[in-house]
Amino acid sequence: QVQLVESGGGLAQAGGSLRLSCAASGSIFSMNAMAWFRQAPGKQRELAARITGGGSTWYADSVKGRFTISRDNAKNTVYLQMNSLKPEDTGVYLCNTSPIRFSWGQGTQVTVSS
Repeated sequence: QVQLVESGGGLAQAGGSLRLSCAASGSIFSMNAMAWFRQAPGKQRELAARITGGGSTWYADSVKGRFTISRDNAKNTVYLQMNSLKPEDTGVYLCNTSPIRFSWGQGTQVTVSS
């Protein structure tokens, strides 16, 4: 069974940084583009960043220049380095393949205080 396990969230002040990790089952990781999604309270889930198996990246305008997505295929892990955090970055962050193929994990909560 495929599992996606997110970690690294927490409470940060505006302007601070957090690094999220997502560990994925080895059978899916190296062949798929991976992505970080986020869901703010009362809002729909949105795609924040994406990385292909070859390392090409895409970012939503709202995070461009502040967030960096990366992956370590040997560790079956994808990361999201979040710098210059803003209160509007608050939400649950989840990872999945892109396009979405698997059940969602529990995500990791990010809370940014002003």
